[in-house]
Amino acid sequence: MQNFEFYNPTKIIFGKDSISKLSTEIPDNAKVLLLYGGGSIKNNGIYEQVKTALSNFEVVEFGGIPANPEYEVLLKALEIIKTENITYLLAVGGGSVIDGTKFLSSAALYEGVSPWDIISKFIRTEKGMPFGTVLTLPATGSEMNSGAVITRKETQEKFGMGGPGLFPQFSILDPQAIHSIPKHQIANGITDAFTHVLEQYMTYPTQAFLQDRFCESILQTLIEVAPLVLENPYNHEAASNYMWCCTMALNGLIQKGVPTDWAVHAIGHELTAQFGIDHARTLAIIAPSHYRYSIESKKIKLAQFAERVFGVQTGTIEEKATAGIEKMEAFFHSLNIKTKLSEYTSEYQGVAERIESRFIARNWMGLGEHKSLTPADVKKIVEMSY
Repeated sequence: MQNFEFYNPTKIIFGKDSISKLSTEIPDNAKVLLLYGGGSIKNNGIYEQVKTALSNFEVVEFGGIPANPEYEVLLKALEIIKTENITYLLAVGGGSVIDGTKFLSSAALYEGVSPWDIISKFIRTEKGMPFGTVLTLPATGSEMNSGAVITRKETQEKFGMGGPGLFPQFSILDPQAIHSIPKHQIANGITDAFTHVLEQYMTYPTQAFLQDRFCESILQTLIEVAPLVLENPYNHEAASNYMWCCTMALNGLIQKGVPTDWAVHAIGHELTAQFGIDHARTLAIIAPSHYRYSIESKKIKLAQFAERVFGVQTGTIEEKATAGIEKMEAFFHSLNIKTKLSEYTSEYQGVAERIESRFIARNWMGLGEHKSLTPADVKKIVEMSY
């Protein structure tokens, strides 16, 4: 196991009717900017619960943060923060709203020329405006980490950002929030969390026995609860386990002491930026091709994955590794998640070359846990996903 430091200051408030505790977590004299997405919270009762909990606060609202939070939209919220003298941010939504709020937390205190510098120049945020979250769509784990991903529609770019100043002060996780989520979004959340774990697990052995089993337990739990929660989102135990898996998949714990990959995300972000494909579905497109392309360097962990997660007990290491990829892809298919780019768009020809060119222009010459994947390798992986 590798040396590591672990820090996560986010307070988690988990369980039924926990939104009622919101008022005790925000400073008494705060002027709050309430941020949310397309308005679904006004149809499922969450908005009313939040507003009731905030009845003693001065609250300004900003809605309309889109999936894959857009820089151009967030600039409008940033202007409100400045003109209204906002002192506290509250994200009510899924990963997109929370990620957008993290950008605003950073940008509100940024003293540079352009807020885009925070993203494009990978500026680490040491201190941001304080914020909390009410999670409505389990998927990204953004409610308990310090990272975010922002899209700039104008240039079709999607980049990550982060820093220790971007941990939520608190996050409220009420599993009842998923009752009204459409099935395709639940499937996205399961796929997103599953792939987050793979990015931190599917590398090479480092004798990190507990970390491996943390990862495998999250994967096994997602596989177990997926059909239950898709069939009946009112199944409280299934919903609770699904929600907690998504949080645990990316709160920093399982990546400590081990190498991580993240090539799937780097490539997948390009597909979202260029085609608007849901983030989770881009991961399901790229992951099987990436693992097939990289099978020689990943075969030991792929075989372990097949054995421990899917119960594959026969065959050589290579055969088990191949079986692991096939089982993973079959799991995505069981969620009605397609795994070929051509199943999402007819305009996929040439995208591999475009992504290769972009990675060259950014000097992204070493992706993956070995920092060995070149833009030419990325091109081949994308072509395999057609």
